[in-house]
Formats: sequence, structure tokens, C-alpha cells
Amino acid sequence: MSAFEDAVFAIFAAESPADLFDSEDTFRRLRRTVHPDVAPLGSEGIATSAFTRLTELWEARGPTIGRYPLGEKPIDGDLADLFRSGTALLKIARDPADNDLLAAEADALRRPKDRRYRAYFPSLRETLVVEDDGDYRAVNVLDRCDGFVDLATVARAYPDGVDPRDVAWMWRRLLVALGAAHRAGIVHGAVLPEHVLIHPDDHGLVLVDWCYSAVPGAAVPALVERYRDAYPPEVLGKQPAVPATDLYLASGLMLRLMGGRAHAELRRFANGCRLKAPRMRPDDAWHLLGELDELLPALYGPRRFRKFALPA
Repeated sequence: MSAFEDAVFAIFAAESPADLFDSEDTFRRLRRTVHPDVAPLGSEGIATSAFTRLTELWEARGPTIGRYPLGEKPIDGDLADLFRSGTALLKIARDPADNDLLAAEADALRRPKDRRYRAYFPSLRETLVVEDDGDYRAVNVLDRCDGFVDLATVARAYPDGVDPRDVAWMWRRLLVALGAAHRAGIVHGAVLPEHVLIHPDDHGLVLVDWCYSAVPGAAVPALVERYRDAYPPEVLGKQPAVPATDLYLASGLMLRLMGGRAHAELRRFANGCRLKAPRMRPDDAWHLLGELDELLPALYGPRRFRKFALPA
């Protein structure tokens, strides 16, 4: 499609300002593209309608933070409110006391430099500060992960457990993400269902919510209380976090996702990553990925692409 057709489609597909605008620059670009005076010959009528609809959406955009119009209803995160704004996602600390956790996330997302693995991490656009009745709250502006679902949603869709052959590709990609993070000098600290997003069709994976991250040797700064039982002893005891901390969390997550469908060999493999003392566990995600790649063919045959879909 042409730029004009793309703009018209986007304008009429938007149900709210937040679906269309992520900055005033977007509005200005769209306005130039669909202005009736510059519309392609014979398209003046649709251009006028699109221009009118564009103006209505812009005027109805409501509050903004910086150059980002906010959607009407936030998504409730563990410690932040999430607002969709066009292709951006604004993550705003709910309590100023948690500003340091959003700063930790921003620092973590700046660390990975290897372009081969950037797709496994959210893309940080910028950081902002918003003032609210004298309080200042941190804001991280991220790219949206459209088309992705979290593993909590996947688990609910498969209450009897996900087929281990499908979990295999999620597990492999999660280890790649963790390997890249550890190589960049950061421990995620909260590898939990809501923080692992997958793309069912493309078999993509993004590891999100880096607010709980720490450099190796520092304690994980906070925990998600409802998942207390999923954490290794060093997190609960405020002891230093290490790469083995993430591998403990990731292995437990994969076990719970498979439920009773996990093969006994996969259980043994995962439980070997969940020993009490960090020094007794694997501490290299890349090496662990190699071991998993040796185990899977022995259980399920040669690797092949399996379509994965969530029940309607």
C-alpha cells in the first residue's frame, strides 16, 4: 500500500487516540499525508473523511506525558501503571518510592549491546519524570510488544499443562535471553509467568519487567509477593544474586508450565537447576542450552517447527 493508504487505514482502524498517536510528530505526519489538498487524484473524499477523523482523535486524546498521549485505562502492573500510547508503552511508577526500581530497569535495558539478541529484550525509548501533587514518579517509555502473550495467559489456556514439545522452544529462547543478559552483566531476578512474553505464531520471546534486576553479586531489590514460593533461597534471604538465580526461576517456570505432562528426564534436568545452594546449580545459560539441546532429541526426535496456538 502507499503511504496515503497506510495512513487512512491506521486512522480508521484506531478505536482511541492511544491506538494511533505516540507523539505530536505522529499527528503532524499523518495530517500531512491525508490532507485533502495533497491527496492522490480521485481520493479527495476519503482524504477529507480521514482528515476529519484524525482531528477528532487528536482533540480527544486527553492527558499526555511529555509528547505521549495516554490511553484511558491503564494496565495494572506489579508496581507500575502501564499506558498504551500508539506504538509506545508508558510504564509509570505507582509509588515514588519505586522510582529506583524503574531506574534499575532502564539501566538493565541499556546494557545488552549484541544486536543478535536485542529482540529478546524490550526496547527502551527514553525515560521521563512526571510530577503529581508534588511527587515525582519515574516513567520508562518502551516499545509495545504487540502480538505477544505472557506465560500466565498460556498456563491458564492449558490447565492440564502445555505439551513439552511446545515448551521446548519457549525454554530454549528463554535461555538465550538469560544468556545474553548474563553476558551483559545483569541478573533479571524475576523470571515469572507475567514477565515472559511469547509470540505464538512466530515463536518469539521477550523477557520483560527488569525492575527487579541486579548486577551479579547484589541482592534482588524486591520480589513479587504472590510468587514468593517460586524464588530461590538467596532472593528470600537478601543474599547476592547470580546467574544461577535466574536459571532456578526459569526452570521452575518451565516445570509449572508443563505440569503433569513433563517427561521424567525433563523433570530431573529442571530440578538440577533448583538445588538449594547457588554454587550447586548450573550458572551458565549457554551451557545449559547446549545440554537441553542434547536431551530434547533423545526424548522427542529431531527438532522441527510445531505450530502453537492458544485456544479461543
